[in-house]
Amino acid sequence: MSISNLMTADTDTGKHPTMRETNPIRVAIAGGGCAAMATAFELTRPEHGGKYAVTVYQQGWRLGGKGASGRGPNGRIEEHGLHLWMGFYENAFRLMRECYSELDRPTHAPDCPVKTWDDAFKPTPLIGVTDQAPDGSWIPWIGSLPPAPGLPGDPPDTREPWTARIYIERTLGLLRTLLETIQLRLGEMPASPGTSAPDLSSGIQSALRTMIEHGQLATLAGMVEGVHVLEMALGDLRRRPDNLLLRFIDTMAVNAREVLESRLKEHWELKRVWEVIDLTLATLRGEARFGVFTNPDGFDVIDDYDCREWLVLNGASPTSVDSGFVRGLYDLGFSYEDGDIRKPRISAGQSLRAMVRAFFTYRGSFFWRMSAGMGDIVFTPFYEVLRRRGVRFEFFHRLENVRLAVGDDLGEGDTPHVQALEFDVQADIVGDEYHPLVDVHRLPSWPSQPRFEQLVDGDRLAREGVDFESHWDRHRVRAKTLRVGDDFDFVVVAVGLGAIPHVCSEIVAGDPDWRAMVDHVKTVATQAFQVWLKPDMKELGWQHGPINVSGFVEPFDTWADMTHLVPAEDWPHTPGAIGYFCSVLPELSIPRDRDNAEYAAHHREAVRQGAVNFLRRDIAHLWPKVTREDGEFEWRHLETGSSPANGDEGDFGSQFWTANVNPSDHYILSLPGTTKYRISPLDRRYDNLTIAGDWTQCGFNAGCVEAAVMSGRLAAHALSCLPRLEDIVGYDHP
Repeated sequence: MSISNLMTADTDTGKHPTMRETNPIRVAIAGGGCAAMATAFELTRPEHGGKYAVTVYQQGWRLGGKGASGRGPNGRIEEHGLHLWMGFYENAFRLMRECYSELDRPTHAPDCPVKTWDDAFKPTPLIGVTDQAPDGSWIPWIGSLPPAPGLPGDPPDTREPWTARIYIERTLGLLRTLLETIQLRLGEMPASPGTSAPDLSSGIQSALRTMIEHGQLATLAGMVEGVHVLEMALGDLRRRPDNLLLRFIDTMAVNAREVLESRLKEHWELKRVWEVIDLTLATLRGEARFGVFTNPDGFDVIDDYDCREWLVLNGASPTSVDSGFVRGLYDLGFSYEDGDIRKPRISAGQSLRAMVRAFFTYRGSFFWRMSAGMGDIVFTPFYEVLRRRGVRFEFFHRLENVRLAVGDDLGEGDTPHVQALEFDVQADIVGDEYHPLVDVHRLPSWPSQPRFEQLVDGDRLAREGVDFESHWDRHRVRAKTLRVGDDFDFVVVAVGLGAIPHVCSEIVAGDPDWRAMVDHVKTVATQAFQVWLKPDMKELGWQHGPINVSGFVEPFDTWADMTHLVPAEDWPHTPGAIGYFCSVLPELSIPRDRDNAEYAAHHREAVRQGAVNFLRRDIAHLWPKVTREDGEFEWRHLETGSSPANGDEGDFGSQFWTANVNPSDHYILSLPGTTKYRISPLDRRYDNLTIAGDWTQCGFNAGCVEAAVMSGRLAAHALSCLPRLEDIVGYDHP
């Protein structure tokens, strides 16, 4: 069996493969997250003319993967964690914009409150990090990033080509702005552009040497002019001696520390500006030292280093490396090996790639927040559009094994391929099809529980508390095997990496590259909780407006004001505020095997207790008016809906919290030295199999929506040669 036998290609003209005049290629997609939806969306585009018949097999009752959300009591939105989209998510926004356009709710659902993509996503310019003051308090630093030209997902021909040189040019621009900011705040008037510029008549190299040897970098004004000269030196980096560039940046860094560090020690706000300057100079020095400017591997040339380790190696001070900016970078990516906050680890290459992409290529707004749950905003439109296109969804199908045909199973001329997919069917459906959505204020949404009335013996299943999404709940009504040639032709495995050892055990056991991937590309569990409060944020003491804050105290280091979601919910008494909290989750030292049915429950209780302690001990740093006179959290502030309120910690039971310990829910890490172990969706060692997920080698190797969508588009390309690789934005970035 060979997938190539199903397709024909005009190799002389270079045309894309086309279907023979037979039935469509049947594609089985296992998984229902962003990568799976992107693959299905690409393969069923009208341009393919119906070449691909796609079926999505999903465990449980809803799509979304780590981005799944549900509607609980009072129509409240319950998420796996905190989901914000970033303004550089070009691939993800492009697909969402196309999806909403095709959905055409203004015509087909004019009463729906979220009709278009810009109803669904709203700009969120405020960002924040926190640092601990000497007195033990936590002080937020709030910034508002200005709107950038264009919108994420705009047509590709409006994009600027992004190269390492462009990124460095933007970094130098940032450095100049920060130095000028300190000049102004210290009462030094910045010079007019070029008024104190060095003599360049003898060339850039001569100017660099002169500024070093004559001490012209010893003042703030001189440093600003030095940045100007470095910007001019970018014209042809290959002609500049590396040691000269390093000497120049080293001299500037030493002088900046002598001029600014002690002077700004007691000036809290400018001290933070200095820390960013220090980190920026270390980044520039490291990029010059390691050849990021010119190496064809770009940022991957420093993949083996941890980000903090690399910054210190290139001159950053320990204080700067422990600042809220750097801790925020680790917090947002849950970048703690084994879930241990004492082991912060993230690849220097991927972290720098993420930073320059985030800050220098965003369009519209830096952050974009969703107008309802991620399930409602992202996965409902995908589901509805894909159903219109003819995609089948088989819910309550838990993948158990991807069976290979290898060795004696292969016929003459066959190559290794997927022979069968083995599922456990978790429930039978009443009727022909499961209808998963419910309406909340006329918005089609995913419920937090299955629609048991559509399941055979649904009342009994509800009473027994069957958890269809749990790795440890083995309930099934029967086994089901799909066979190549009879039921499918091509397979896309789009589950989380944590599930791969369980569902692809044959491949992992027999393929050294897959074994190395699951051994080295690690994941972590995460935790989250949400609270609904009667007072608004100002009444709680938060004065800075809607925001996302990272770098806060553990165990919940990231917080966002999500009060904008109140109108999307259905409360009898309207809450004044909503807060979402999340962080990495250290897993308990208890057996993790499938026989331990209490594994998830133990972690859920640990999250509950951690959240209660956090509210009692830490939240007052951000919400100073949330406590009583005795310093205890005022539990009466919680909006409990129809649940009885006692004014004590028991009221927290009416809120929402989650321990994301299912293997498929684990968050992917970008640990130092692990990029080389990731396998690409374009890898064709198994003839009819590709993979998709943010854990693959996709050009942006981090746990996020954009990486998942990029991977899904690559998986579609592996089968159909579309989309073109050059149309996957960022795939070829440094």
